[in-house]
Amino acid sequence: MTHSTLPRARNWRGIVLALAVGATLAGCATTGTNPRDPYEKFNRQMFKFNDAVDRVALKPAATVYKQVLPTFVQTGVSNFFGNLSDLWTGINNLMQGKGQDGMSDLTRFTLNSTLGLGGLLDIGSEAGLQKHNEDFGQTLGAWGVPSGPYLMLPLLGPSTVRDTAGIPLDIAADPWAYKEPVGWRNVGTALRAVDQRAAVLDASNLMEEAALDRYEFIRDGFLQRRQSKITDNGEQKIKFKKDEPKQDADLPADAKTIKSAYPDDPGPTGGAAPAPKPESTPAPAATPAPATAPVTDKPAADAAAPSDAKSIRAAYADDPGPTPEAPAPAVSTQTPKK
Repeated sequence: MTHSTLPRARNWRGIVLALAVGATLAGCATTGTNPRDPYEKFNRQMFKFNDAVDRVALKPAATVYKQVLPTFVQTGVSNFFGNLSDLWTGINNLMQGKGQDGMSDLTRFTLNSTLGLGGLLDIGSEAGLQKHNEDFGQTLGAWGVPSGPYLMLPLLGPSTVRDTAGIPLDIAADPWAYKEPVGWRNVGTALRAVDQRAAVLDASNLMEEAALDRYEFIRDGFLQRRQSKITDNGEQKIKFKKDEPKQDADLPADAKTIKSAYPDDPGPTGGAAPAPKPESTPAPAATPAPATAPVTDKPAADAAAPSDAKSIRAAYADDPGPTPEAPAPAVSTQTPKK
């Protein structure tokens, strides 16, 4: 094992060991009352630890970083590390079935890495390519893997069991994890953490003033935001089942009821012939009116008939009606001759 690979192996062993210890302690923790946070007792202890580290080291460093460094330097640092994350974001978008977003992210990475001076300039956003943030935990969620209980990881912050399982792959896919020499890699990792903390410095100050229970505020906000990012604000990323078209949506209520009552009915076999369109020829000369037809009892019969019978008779106007029965033969009263 070479000198350059030895620190990397130790770094990986340290990360895996920290995750293993966190999972073991979470399994031994007392079950909480919140179904989404069954390891609340352990998570609150980790929250206190992370909060102490933030107050002692990370927040003061972020405050000095934001007050001392010029704005364009902070923007360059954020653009540089954000450009490195676009590569893994594009791959995750492709794995989630979002080809357009994935190709857009890969194009951003190529454009910013070349014309953007290694990512210091965000040329992609100026070209209209939207920036996305995806990780392997979101990909697992898009594949249908449940999130599992909420976890507060040491130094890494809020997470879930599903997202924790994807952290090693996220770290392995980070191009900065292979930066040589190791000293520059460590300085860059610390600079990235300070830059990310400085970006949320104002929001954290407001939360500290407004939230009664900061642990619950961070937990509920993280779970809600994480779910919205996985489902793209309510729209399922990968649709395993196509929506069936609703054929009866535009039918009136009576038609739906009749159709459901007669499911075996093949439907109408044809309607009456359409009425001929009126022609533009002049009207013929008036003819004498025919003799008045004798009045029959048919209108009276139609009036007494039920509405269904009227509709059937109107649909079959050419029907001559029922065939009259033949009269019975008359019985002769004459006595036959002998």
